[in-house]
Amino acid sequence: MKTYRDDAIVLRCHDLGEADRIITMLSRHNGKVRAVAKGVRRTKSRFGARVEPFSMVDVQLYRGRTLDTITQVESRNQYGRTLVEDYDSYTCASAMLELADRLTGEDPDPAQFALLHGALHALATRAHIPSLVLNSYMLRAMALSGWELAVFECAKCGTPGPHEAFHVQSGGAVCDDCRPAGSTIPSVEAWQLIGALSVGDWAIADASIPAARRQAAPLIGAFVQWQLESKVKSLALVSAEGGGHG
Repeated sequence: MKTYRDDAIVLRCHDLGEADRIITMLSRHNGKVRAVAKGVRRTKSRFGARVEPFSMVDVQLYRGRTLDTITQVESRNQYGRTLVEDYDSYTCASAMLELADRLTGEDPDPAQFALLHGALHALATRAHIPSLVLNSYMLRAMALSGWELAVFECAKCGTPGPHEAFHVQSGGAVCDDCRPAGSTIPSVEAWQLIGALSVGDWAIADASIPAARRQAAPLIGAFVQWQLESKVKSLALVSAEGGGHG
């Protein structure tokens, strides 16, 4: 069918010509979609404000050869309106959108969509400390894409833990026999927090101490960027209090 409808989260926008925009969205059933929103930069646009980043929309599209065209859009949740009111929430959400854009493609990925939607909702409703939402999202999104951080077993040999050492390039926890030079030794509290964030155990994560959060966040960020083989630029904007990434 040339026309289709789906739920989608707006990841980013680019201006096209004098009045149009290219909207990149992660949809529930159609993977990542790039579509033209015609005339949205005009003041009389019917749905310009509905297709801003962080928005959850019900969108109807017409399939094109290279770009689809948005023909109708209804707002479900304008998360951006709430997120921009808090610096930490906004920067953490920006990093999540960037990572979602990097990890997803045209193949349907309902699990990535659901994870991102849940994380944005948690940020917008102030359900948890923003840095915890971001770091849990990153660990779980990476795991869905095949890059699971080793927490409960050695990343190299698979020996069950707990293990003391963390080595970014190896993929997380490493046992004494496999531990390379340059490994770090996070505190027990930091390891507990990383484990909780990897499985979404919010009772443990919410009770974590600031020192554990400051230790865990850079390790998670380094792991993500090592696996991607490039920087997640938005992480540089996350404050030490909000996310702990440089």
